[in-house]
Amino acid sequence: MDFEMTPRAAEWRDRLWSFFNREVLPRHREWTRHVVELDEPAPFMPALQAKARAEGLWNLALPELADDEPGTRLTNLEYAPLAEILGRLFWASEVFNCQAPDVPNMIALQNCADARQKKTWLAPSLAGEIRSAFGMTEPDVASSDATNVATTIRRDGGDYVIRGRKWF
Repeated sequence: MDFEMTPRAAEWRDRLWSFFNREVLPRHREWTRHVVELDEPAPFMPALQAKARAEGLWNLALPELADDEPGTRLTNLEYAPLAEILGRLFWASEVFNCQAPDVPNMIALQNCADARQKKTWLAPSLAGEIRSAFGMTEPDVASSDATNVATTIRRDGGDYVIRGRKWF
């Protein structure tokens, strides 16, 4: 495997680095004040996300997007240096809609969802309109191995019944 950075990857790295230093890093103190100290969402996040999207820095970590789905279509190898930049602030990936668990869940929807599910869940996820979650840790399983999840869910009429215990 050739690990040399492609010109395309270098261009995206430079674009992201410029945006990160200009728009994201200067807001870290404000983010900390709102999220950590006041326990509220950072009020600047929607505007910052809109700016990132307008500059084409959106859905960086999704290599296989349809033509009508927004994103860069970078390969995993091309995305790796961008992830290194985003890792400088643990909240930075949210600005570019490439945070966990949303990216793995979007990939699962791309690969497994039917048309209705994609319209209901994938499209708004790609647009950054909704977030996802995954409750994996359980007290009787000393790992984060999703194959060990014992919690169950079943439909009961128009509702769902979830049975299990989670470890927080």
